Amino acid sequence: MIRSIRTYRLQHKLEESFGFSQWHYDTRNALLVEIVDDSGAIGWGECYGPAEVTQSAIQSFYAPLLIGWDPLKNEAAWQHCWRASLDFSRKGIMMGAMSGIDMAMLDLKGKLLNVSVSELMGGRLRDEVASYATGMYFRKVSEENLLQMILEEAGSYVDQGFRALKIKVGKNIDFDKKQIRAMRDRFPDVRLMADSNHAYDLCEAVEIGRVLDECKYAWFEEPLSPQHQGLFRQLADKVDVPIATGECEQTRWGFQDLLCKGGVHIAQPDLAYCGGPTEALKIRAIASSHGINTIAHAWGTMLNLASATHFLATNYIEPGRAEYCEPLLEVDRTPNPMRDEMYKVGLEIRDGVAIVPTAPGLGVEPDRAAMKQFCVQETER
Repeated sequence: MIRSIRTYRLQHKLEESFGFSQWHYDTRNALLVEIVDDSGAIGWGECYGPAEVTQSAIQSFYAPLLIGWDPLKNEAAWQHCWRASLDFSRKGIMMGAMSGIDMAMLDLKGKLLNVSVSELMGGRLRDEVASYATGMYFRKVSEENLLQMILEEAGSYVDQGFRALKIKVGKNIDFDKKQIRAMRDRFPDVRLMADSNHAYDLCEAVEIGRVLDECKYAWFEEPLSPQHQGLFRQLADKVDVPIATGECEQTRWGFQDLLCKGGVHIAQPDLAYCGGPTEALKIRAIASSHGINTIAHAWGTMLNLASATHFLATNYIEPGRAEYCEPLLEVDRTPNPMRDEMYKVGLEIRDGVAIVPTAPGLGVEPDRAAMKQFCVQETER
């Protein structure tokens, strides 16, 4: 039975801020969830979203519901939490809180049953997952210098073995076009994607999408606001580049509403936000029913990255054929000591390829001593 639920709100001040289409960040935040059962076994999870608010949702609302719960009944626990907050929280921050709890329960369940999370997800189809490097964020320098810095940064990831890269666009139309073309000129054989973080209106998205078509980008991520789902169909009618979105969406019902409108070619749930890893499996089934492939969005620390790796290790490709393009794991390469220095066991990435953990649970473990330097608030129920 679940004996206690703890949360750890973590924070790290960056030496240099980084930006995207909406604003600049100068501080990293994270929220980890720890669930302990009466045998002393521990499961870890991670929440995506505003850490302080999410921490309150777990401590004050969800944790009391789950004390004494059988950790092997993780899907029933999800449904219990869902029903408890259904009247006022079908989406948003509290669903982010449920996501971290769900992740921690799946990690705990794997440890109790002595199997990896990918086995709990139905069995892995691959032992390695090809990855793409996310980076190339905006900095507070002149655009001429910024473009050169982006190209140099991208080259460093290629040198590390990554054969796919995702850039940020949405700074302004002229710079975006220049950057898109410069990246393709510099890296003619690298798979490239572009993420605008919902920067554009429909006309601007069409304009940029056509440049991405011209430069053979693999997908156009979050080209439009998640608030206007009907516009994706209109965009898809005017450009050929595949459209990817979904990191701002949650639950199987949310993705059903998004995908049934058309225009989305790649669904991107974040397992620390969409409802958790078990809900992500249902989202994948919904996407499959529409003939759409699912590639997890991954941000944060090693827990969310490991969850996404297990998810993609079990991923099947629609419609299926003898030879197909393997799914890609998003690997953030921007500086983050809470990801790179805070785990005694982390996800192994070699030459741009993630090795799927085989240890029980998620296969990554935070280092409590290392966590202390980042922890600004801890709770226990």
